[in-house]
Amino acid sequence: MVQHLQGKVALVTGATRGLGKGIAVGLGEAGATVYITGRSYDRSNLEDREIGGTLLDTQAAVEEAGGVCVPVQVDHSDDEQVRSLFDRIDNEQEGQLDLLVNNVFAGVQAIADAYGDPFWKQGPQLWDAVNQVGLRSHYVSSIFAARLMQRRQRGVICTISSWGGLSYLFGAAYGAGKSACDRLAADMAVELKPDNIASIAIWPGIVGTEQIARFADNTSAEGELDPVACDYALAMLTLWGNVTGRAIAALAADAKVLRYSGKVQIVAELARRYKLVDQAGNRPASLRSLRFLLGAQFPALRDRDTLITIPSGNRGRNSGMR
Repeated sequence: MVQHLQGKVALVTGATRGLGKGIAVGLGEAGATVYITGRSYDRSNLEDREIGGTLLDTQAAVEEAGGVCVPVQVDHSDDEQVRSLFDRIDNEQEGQLDLLVNNVFAGVQAIADAYGDPFWKQGPQLWDAVNQVGLRSHYVSSIFAARLMQRRQRGVICTISSWGGLSYLFGAAYGAGKSACDRLAADMAVELKPDNIASIAIWPGIVGTEQIARFADNTSAEGELDPVACDYALAMLTLWGNVTGRAIAALAADAKVLRYSGKVQIVAELARRYKLVDQAGNRPASLRSLRFLLGAQFPALRDRDTLITIPSGNRGRNSGMR
């Protein structure tokens, strides 16, 4: 990998495992100094031993990839811990922060527990479980990141979102939160533009997180999901993590990144634009491609690389669905 982020400082929130870990590794490959956050620092305080994943695990993976990694234990439901995190980056990096990746999300278990029931059968606490350490955390981290970036008049804020903000996926609380993530990225872009700071929503697609894999496997076994579609989803899981990191690294290094500010960017399409592949040399299909749409029902199509764009019409002025 070309180390086009050499000398840059990045922060990935929620990076003990899954997508956050993959993003951190991708940024490390590109030469960035990567700060990572999470609640489980090492095996002694691992919250979910079945799934695993700690800050030290991610640090080892980033350093193996050639990057520099600084693990910081943070509970993103506590604003003061978040403030302290950015104070530390300010002090240790002399005010430099080039890239924030808003990734932390604590709602997967709540979504799994509520799966199959309409929102009105769940208590109001489902909203907080899905959107506090997620949507709200992204807003808080972006405040402190923007204050650092504004001093240097440059930076990129990427907010991880999902096509669930555009179409029904995991329920009303999830969809509203993801739609709000896209709108947050778009509206922050307007206010950050005078300071040369880009704000972009990122749609990774089917993400190789341990929790999502367990959720998909369990729901398929219970007959709640199409088993063929579920198998396809699970087969795609390992493809997305590091590709997302590589795509964000390429985006952050793009001298014309501001052209994408305020829009949604789909990881598979970033991979095509920047000619990126995963460790096995594969490239994921776009959510808008015929290959992706048919792959779940026609497995033989999974290895083909035909991309057919589905027109977006007039939906989403800032959606990036061009």
